Amino acid sequence: MRYDAAHIEVLEGREAVRKRPGMYVGSTGERGLYHLVLGVVDRAVGEVLAARAGSVDVTLTADGGVRVADDGEGGGGPYSPDLEAQLTSFQFGFGPPGRRTVVIAPFSMGLFVANALSSRLTVEVWGEGTRWVKEYARGVEVEQPDTVGPLTGGVGSATGSGTTISFWPDTEIFETTWCSFPVLAERFRQLAFLNRGLAISLTDERPADGVRRVLFQFPDGVRDFVAAIDAETGACPHSDVFGFEREDERMAGTMEVALLWGYSRRAQIRGFANSLATHEGGTHLDGFREGVMDAVTAFARELELPGASDLDACADRIVEGLTAVVSVKLDQPEYLGATRTLLGNTDVRVCIAEAVREHLGSWFEEQPERGADIVARIVRDISQD
Repeated sequence: MRYDAAHIEVLEGREAVRKRPGMYVGSTGERGLYHLVLGVVDRAVGEVLAARAGSVDVTLTADGGVRVADDGEGGGGPYSPDLEAQLTSFQFGFGPPGRRTVVIAPFSMGLFVANALSSRLTVEVWGEGTRWVKEYARGVEVEQPDTVGPLTGGVGSATGSGTTISFWPDTEIFETTWCSFPVLAERFRQLAFLNRGLAISLTDERPADGVRRVLFQFPDGVRDFVAAIDAETGACPHSDVFGFEREDERMAGTMEVALLWGYSRRAQIRGFANSLATHEGGTHLDGFREGVMDAVTAFARELELPGASDLDACADRIVEGLTAVVSVKLDQPEYLGATRTLLGNTDVRVCIAEAVREHLGSWFEEQPERGADIVARIVRDISQD
């Protein structure tokens, strides 16, 4: 059989998404389902971080749907053409990245993909005392906008404005449409740690024994994150969490760092770039380790501790026992690989190393007894091995 251009099938828009869903959400299994959900949550979280909304509510409904609501301005009125465009085309919602761009999932193609891969999706935008409603079935509009009276009971009902997107993942596409409450709760908890001021709740209406709900909001950001990690492990008997924030034009972004020294030799150092976990590491974690090593080595020499001269040869041992979170938010994050789990921005390493060296060195000077205890223990442990 001869194969030529006539055999090439060109798919566009929703047909392309439904034909090859794995290209847009990663898989048709459980992982792809979560990417679909997080792609909708991404829009609402972005509204909060852009100061256009104050909170996000996510609900797993009893009939297998997911409802994502925010109390934002609803696009400035009851009708939102930008929101409608995001639901019906690829070209919207992919503007230039910035440090406020939160990467909630490695595969996140926005509302258009969620609409195409849902058996049903409804969007409600309310403001100025009215409500705009539109409904889609597998990405195709089934109802014209309808303006009705005030909406009660929604996230935005108290403020008079907001947006709610409800959708039902398509059973023709996904192997499972059951979302795990613990899995989503852990990701939302993480987002709240990494974005101070973000209030995000998760409600599950499915259990037969009653509705369950959790709310995440952490005023101290990554300091709270480090304290929570430490509390979970029970590795450290004290609560001296050191942390700082800094903006650096050289890396076109901001950094937020917190750390805690424990008494075990197991380090727990977690890195994030624009709120996405960088499991493979990257330049931000390289810079962090370098800065910690420099600060500890300098303070040990200042104290004239026996064995301080040996630290250079055992620099990697200095971070043992550390619990730390290193979060950067960059205008132009450069991820190495399609999964975005390895950060490659070269300027980030230098900037973070310098900041950690300066801030941690100052903390040692301001807390001489605590600093001497930490550094002396590090030197002693290395010398004894």
